Amino acid sequence: MTLMDLQVRLGQLLAEPAPSDPGGVPNPGGGVAPPGVVQSNVLEILQWVAWLATAACVGGLLYSAAKMALAHRRGDDTNVAQLGWVFAACLLIGSASTIVGALIA
Repeated sequence: MTLMDLQVRLGQLLAEPAPSDPGGVPNPGGGVAPPGVVQSNVLEILQWVAWLATAACVGGLLYSAAKMALAHRRGDDTNVAQLGWVFAACLLIGSASTIVGALIA
């Protein structure tokens, strides 16, 4: 099978309508929120997790900064990569809801 055949076959597969058999993967659509009490409890838990993740980011930055200060005093600069990973984690945590919203939409 050549690359051209593969492209033609892929185009045919994409152009075919989706099978309507009930054995396929179900499409949940946008989902349905749970009833009031459950929804508020789940939201509260997510808010706690978000607060804890933010606190962990602040703690990670303080820890990395302290390690860098001690290493600099000793003449060592090996902890810069750790600070980069902490910054990356902070960015990911800070943009988590935006990322999930973009993936769901």
